[in-house]
Amino acid sequence: MKRIELLIFISLLTVNYSIMAQSTVEVAPLQETYKQNPFTLVYAGAITENVKGKVNIHPVTYKLNGLEIAANVYTPANYNPENTYLAITVAHPNGGIKEQTAGLYAQHLAEAGFITIAADAAYQGASGGEPRHTDNPYYRTEDIQGMADFIAQFPGVDPDRIGAFGICGGGGYTLKATQSDKRFKAVATLSMFNSGEVRRNGFQNSQLNTIQERLKQASNARAQEAAGGEIIYAGVASVTDKEIAATKTDLYREGYEYYYRTHAHPNSTFLYTRSSLLKLMTWDAATDMDLINQPLLMIAGSKADTKYMTDEAFAKASNAKDKELFLIDGATHIETYWKPEYVKQAVTKLVDFYQKNL
Repeated sequence: MKRIELLIFISLLTVNYSIMAQSTVEVAPLQETYKQNPFTLVYAGAITENVKGKVNIHPVTYKLNGLEIAANVYTPANYNPENTYLAITVAHPNGGIKEQTAGLYAQHLAEAGFITIAADAAYQGASGGEPRHTDNPYYRTEDIQGMADFIAQFPGVDPDRIGAFGICGGGGYTLKATQSDKRFKAVATLSMFNSGEVRRNGFQNSQLNTIQERLKQASNARAQEAAGGEIIYAGVASVTDKEIAATKTDLYREGYEYYYRTHAHPNSTFLYTRSSLLKLMTWDAATDMDLINQPLLMIAGSKADTKYMTDEAFAKASNAKDKELFLIDGATHIETYWKPEYVKQAVTKLVDFYQKNL
């Protein structure tokens, strides 16, 4: 194993250790599954080549607010640009990229006949933007609306029949995007994560007593950036097997396994600029939920320790049409990303929802 020197701020919630500032971290080697796929997809059953008559993947780029966005468009079997198709935008989780669970769901939905798009968020993944790993909730919301801009003009897409789907943090940003953008005719989330609430209050409200301290750290980080100094990162740059085993929350323990072991990709990281907290901590996915008047489906695992965020947002969606909360029995948050029996349940529900409401 190699050793790297890096400046990080790491907070492993409910774990009895914390690595802060300048640290030396022992890192397990990055699994290189992505090298085995020509599109660098890391999910099971991923497309390895475009075959006529089957679901195809189309890597694309487009401009959004002056930045180049990298995305994958999935077209259904026997796609004919002269025909008319329903389309769905797929927003990836925090720390995630289009080659992971967002791609998995985009591919499955394409298998059901939809045209789908999964894009890397601006400043993240293969998309442009500096400083890297900026996690601005307003940018993330714009990313989803930008996907709609692009896919509405894709050959065969009916621009009046576009749905929105978001996973984890992408689910929270999808809720916010669709509160105002009525091009989206149906809205669905999976394992929704309210990034603002968690960055402000801590996971499961565990950091309420340090809000002002963390805001001061974020303010100092921005001042340092503005002065041309080194960018300070929050989050988790790497994690050892021992640290994974010691993590007590399912979300973070299984998340480390997913992102740093089983579905690792070099474009995916838990890091984000600490100055991003200035925006994140004053933002909340669950405010103005009454603005959603489209059909709404929110899916969560019954055992997910993040389920409380779905419950909070769902209860506030007072004007959503035919809203439904669908629980996947026995599933944790991360298991909905990849575990076949849980993915199948989610996809089946999503297909029925979009076919009915688009």
